[in-house]
Amino acid sequence: MALDARTEEEQSTMRRARVLSMPYVDTSKIENKVLYKEIFTVPEIEQMKIIPLTADQRTINFGITTVTSQNTMKKLRDHFIDQKVTFSIISDVGFNEYLHLYDPPKKIEYQDISISVKSNLQSIAQISQTLLEVRPDDMLAFLVQQAFRLGSSDIHLETKHEGARIRFRVDGVLHLIAEINSDRYHQLISVLASASNISTSADEAQTGQINRSFKLATGEDVTVNLRVEAVPAVNGTDAVLRLFNFRKDMLRLSRLGLNRSQDEVMRDIIARPSGLVMIVGPTGSGKSTTLYSIINELNTDERKIITLEDPVEYQIEGITQIPIKSRKGSSFADGLRSVLRLDPDVIMVGEIRDNDTAKTALQAALTGHLVLSTYHASSAAAAITRLLDAIGENPLYASTIRLIQSQRLVRRLDDKTKQQIEPTAELEQYLESIVQSITADVDLSFLPQAKLYKPTPTDQNPFGYEGQFAIRELLTMTPDMVKLLSRPAHELSTEVIEAEAIKGGMLTMKQDGVLRALQGDTTYEEIFRVLG
Repeated sequence: MALDARTEEEQSTMRRARVLSMPYVDTSKIENKVLYKEIFTVPEIEQMKIIPLTADQRTINFGITTVTSQNTMKKLRDHFIDQKVTFSIISDVGFNEYLHLYDPPKKIEYQDISISVKSNLQSIAQISQTLLEVRPDDMLAFLVQQAFRLGSSDIHLETKHEGARIRFRVDGVLHLIAEINSDRYHQLISVLASASNISTSADEAQTGQINRSFKLATGEDVTVNLRVEAVPAVNGTDAVLRLFNFRKDMLRLSRLGLNRSQDEVMRDIIARPSGLVMIVGPTGSGKSTTLYSIINELNTDERKIITLEDPVEYQIEGITQIPIKSRKGSSFADGLRSVLRLDPDVIMVGEIRDNDTAKTALQAALTGHLVLSTYHASSAAAAITRLLDAIGENPLYASTIRLIQSQRLVRRLDDKTKQQIEPTAELEQYLESIVQSITADVDLSFLPQAKLYKPTPTDQNPFGYEGQFAIRELLTMTPDMVKLLSRPAHELSTEVIEAEAIKGGMLTMKQDGVLRALQGDTTYEEIFRVLG
């Protein structure tokens, strides 16, 4: 476990021991740990949450955790009537370290995790059993390895009233992978906390990062690169593990799937020396990938690029990346004011989270910097509405906005298995109305041959989808839009701004999605699932 996290864990345990008026033992200071296997079996130790720390003919001292019951302590005193029984509080991490010594690794046959349209009870039971048998370290490594193999973006660890469940998000959809008991889940969370430098006793949300290699009991090395978000829930600590599989050559504008018009707009905007560019969307919509692709495109010897990130997700040579530790009091606004003195050409702010950051980012854009950032809003027009609320009525600020791109990720149909369908008259009429509302300069020459498709599940691809792509809308500051935004705030709304953007040639996300469905890239159900 990282030194500061382990120290924090031990200090927290020591404070709890003082509250309980009980002795405390820091097991990390015990160099030669003695195992008293004749006293209790491993299942008994796990069940009672006790570790014999020292024992002789006269005395026995048990290490207990804060969840060891009073009833268990009474039973131990009654059982060892010929010895003086004492108890000392030890940390959860210390308990798990001892347990690992009592229960060394076993030879395990790892089975690949599979997912299917219907819940595969046999597979879930098999993986659940595997997680009960492997070493705690191996649980995390195995789950991450399998998540990468399945192309998962996130691993969800979720507590329940009894036990916990583990789910993978694959192509934007969650799938149940395994269910484990509370004791095993607690061990998994302890390993996760140790690797990501977070505390299992924290009473607030935490962010950690893991970039290291694990060696499974089979001897196989597994490299883990992920971000950890942990939060105390009613039944224990819940966590989401965001997986990164970074390849610099993949982060290019040419790989974002922009259509010709979108690509021209994007390249024109980022070629300018100043202004604000915002990528908008919910968590998991590909905002970071888009931002890093822009940064990678701009990364030349002629530009000074500085990023402010919480945390740094991908490390890219040639740019200055600064981590912002918001949970320790740092802010993007303070960091942004600091880096302006470093003479950057391009600044990336990981996220505009508050009014201060919004105003500082706009001021930086006003003073000759190209500022890139992300923002949480439901659409490009909604982002402008929120931003104007943050900065107030200031036409000068509004004029510095160059581009707001909103996006969502949708699943891509498997071209090898998709099947053509005939739409109903009502659906055909509805899709036609959306196409006819398009004012953007996009290629519609394919429409006479347009077809709709549905996914076809197979043994190799149980959902009929393969990967994801983004649907987008790019709102630019046309002269008419700048004029509109100079009006009093009470005359502006998301609907009014969006109507002006469409009039000026913006392709909305819904229009973009419908065109991609008509091109056979996805289904209309998928578009409406994502956009609502």
